[in-house]
Amino acid sequence: MMPGRMNLGTGIPDNPLSLSWHDSAWIPALNTTNVMDYFSERSNPFFDRTCNNEIVKMQRLNPDQLQNMTGLEYVLLHVQEPILYVIRKQHRHSSQQATPIADYYIIAGVIYQAPDLASVLNSRLLSFVHHLQSSFEEASSFSRYHPSKGYSWDFKSQRLNVEKAKKEEKPREEPSSLFQRQRVDMLLVELSKKFPLPTPSQIKAQAQQQGTGSTAGTTPGGAAPGTAQVKVEQQENGNVSDGKDMKNAQVKDEKIKPPPEKKQRIN
Repeated sequence: MMPGRMNLGTGIPDNPLSLSWHDSAWIPALNTTNVMDYFSERSNPFFDRTCNNEIVKMQRLNPDQLQNMTGLEYVLLHVQEPILYVIRKQHRHSSQQATPIADYYIIAGVIYQAPDLASVLNSRLLSFVHHLQSSFEEASSFSRYHPSKGYSWDFKSQRLNVEKAKKEEKPREEPSSLFQRQRVDMLLVELSKKFPLPTPSQIKAQAQQQGTGSTAGTTPGGAAPGTAQVKVEQQENGNVSDGKDMKNAQVKDEKIKPPPEKKQRIN
């Protein structure tokens, strides 16, 4: 048998970590009570039909009977509503002993298989080697050679090319998912319930209250009392300043003496 065709019958590829599954009809109503039914859908490639969960479902038994059975089973391990659910695949040996095989997590209705430690280390090492190799290639692109000067570094031209490429690239606008739109609508409904918009009758009542308050604070002449006091004070200050100016003018006149009269000479 060819190694590339081993899993064609089951529908699971050689590396299940690159696989995901979801059913858009279930996502709006997904919760703790029906998440196991969602995981046991026939089109889900992560679900094994030979497990004890399928036997309990076919015989219509209580799900608590899984602890008294032996063999392969799926259990709900962790819940963080409404976005995260963790399901564990394990082999039960007795009511108190079970060996974990794999973990699956559901985020926004999409099912993924959680990677094991070896896969995580392998991925991190490959990414480290890739970035290290790309850094060496980028550093070698800056080197220049001249017969009389030898090797040198040229960073200016490369930086200009990179800046031009960044300016030419346009940011891509990713559309929102169905889960995001539904969660936003739910938040808007909750906010509208907590802070309802005022009705037309409430707006009219507020306008009438403001109108009565403004008329009560005015004088019979139509002007507010504060403005009348300000005008009187300004007039008094103007009269005082005029009297001071007259006194200053008289003092200046007294200080200025007329020129002496010329006497005629007698010959």
